[in-house]
Parts: sequence; structure tokens; C-alpha cells
Amino acid sequence: MNQKDNTEDTEENNKEIKNKGEYKAKDLNANESTAESTDSKEQILRLIAEFDNYKKRAKKDIDNAKIIGKAELIKNLLPVIDEFDLALMSLSQMQNKIVVKGIELLYSNFIGQLRKEGLEETDSDGVFDPYKHEIMISKQSPKPYGTIIEVVKKGYMFNGIMLRPASVIISDGNGNKKDGKETEDKNITEANKKND
Repeated sequence: MNQKDNTEDTEENNKEIKNKGEYKAKDLNANESTAESTDSKEQILRLIAEFDNYKKRAKKDIDNAKIIGKAELIKNLLPVIDEFDLALMSLSQMQNKIVVKGIELLYSNFIGQLRKEGLEETDSDGVFDPYKHEIMISKQSPKPYGTIIEVVKKGYMFNGIMLRPASVIISDGNGNKKDGKETEDKNITEANKKND
């Protein structure tokens, strides 16, 4: 019986080992499928995030393209605005007030629509700014060097994009000079003040 008992015990042990092995294999398969499932979920989440980023970039690119397209269109309309300005200046001599009022209203509506879209005139008061102005000439004037004396052509920006710098006439700072020596002395004095 001992042998029989041993054989039975061995068979039971073998069955237990076999069952444990099957459980371990099932556990390994379950762990592997859980890991694969987790990896798949992570890949899907990454793809979703990448697609969201792509959509945001595409929307931003489309918005920028729209702004640039509008800026190009408005830039092409600047000569028309200049001609309107000239027409309005010459209308002051016209005696038919109805026509004058009609053209002023038309100009006002036209500029109003462009301003709603983002058109704005560059500031042309004060001192020359190379980012906003273009010097046509400099004239003798008692004002300090670089002071804008006259605007020849208005400058415009559209949503932060420079369409055209203002064409300006600036002071050369030599308006009250009697001779070259006095001019040189004053320029040296002004330079020293700026350096201090």
C-alpha cells in the first residue's frame, strides 16, 4: 500500500503541479493581455493627444493665413485710401455741399469697415521711429533732430503687421544756426547730454 499510496501521492502532486502550472500560465497570459491592453490604451491616448495638437496647430495656421490674406488685400487698398484723402482735401474748395457730404460719408464708412477688421494708422507725431516711419527728406527746423515736421503719406498697420511705414519729413536740428561751428558745438553738447 505504501507504493500505491506513494503513486497516488505522486499523481496528486503531479496534478497539483500541473494545475499550478496552468494557473501560472493563465496568470502570465492574463498579465500579458493586461500589459498589452495598457499599452494599447496608452497608444490610443497618445494618438488622441497628437490629433488634438494637430487640430489646434491647423486652426492656428488657418487663422494666421486669414490674417495674412486680409493684410495683403488691405495693403492693396492703401492707394485707394490715399486717393480718398487727396479727394477730401480738394473737396474743401467745392461748393456743392451735398456731393462733399456724400464723399465724406462714403470715405467714413470705408475706413470704418477697415478699422473694424484691424486697420490702424501708425502714430506720426513726435520723433522719428525707424519701425514706423520712412524719412523722405530732412528740413532745416528749430525743432530737435528727428522731430517729425510733416507726414507726406500716412502709415498703416493691420493686426500688428506693418503694411506701410509713414513717409515723413523730419527736422535736421539746424534751424537756428548761423554758421557750421555753432551747429557742430550744439550737436556735441546734445550728444554729451544723451551719454550722461
